[in-house]
Amino acid sequence: MTIWQWLSQADGVARATALVLLLMSVASWVLILYKAWWLGRAHGATLRATDAFWQASSWEQARLELPKMDRAALLTPVADAIAHIVAAEPAAHHSLAVASGAQVQTTRVLREALHGASHRLQWGQTVLASIGATAPFVGLLGTVWGIHQALAALAGADHVSLEQLAGPVGEALVMTAAGLAVALPAVLAYNLLGRKLAQVEELLEGFAHDMQTWALQQAAQAPQAYTGMQAHNTVDAIALVGSR
Repeated sequence: MTIWQWLSQADGVARATALVLLLMSVASWVLILYKAWWLGRAHGATLRATDAFWQASSWEQARLELPKMDRAALLTPVADAIAHIVAAEPAAHHSLAVASGAQVQTTRVLREALHGASHRLQWGQTVLASIGATAPFVGLLGTVWGIHQALAALAGADHVSLEQLAGPVGEALVMTAAGLAVALPAVLAYNLLGRKLAQVEELLEGFAHDMQTWALQQAAQAPQAYTGMQAHNTVDAIALVGSR
């Protein structure tokens, strides 16, 4: 019996179970192919963007070139998060965030940027994990229902042979195999993609750590430069008054 003949003879529960497994399979394969392509692209772009950023001659050039290289837009939010600290821009209003100091500010904004990037990287992983965990049980449900229907059909028969029982039961067991066929690729892809995802997250965390160290150095040098400028202006003013 072909699958089309089986579907034509099956009841609503069996057809619904087969449809759910089909939708799960399509969804998992779409996610697998898309995420494998996207993570591979993000990993390569992150490596190139990190190298280009630290090879730039100035902060302005680095920020200008970073979005061009960072096609996955994972590093750019990290750099934008501490742009005001690196540029030593004054705060528009006083708040606890400003009063906490540059180190606490950089830690907080970088953590938020990394959380946003992690959410983008984790997209679809929950779906794959859910399909891998539930597809075998959906197939088992179809099998149990098929066996129940087969036994109910033979219950009123005067004579029941093994041949009469083996056919419907064998067809019902196909649903369990279908559930496993849907679940196995989803589970394997979840583990493999999770490993690739962890590699990208390590690159982001390393970039954020380096950015924090560099930003704090810039923030520490800014007051010294400002103090030196004030002293230079004071000396010039005194010299100007003395010349009068």
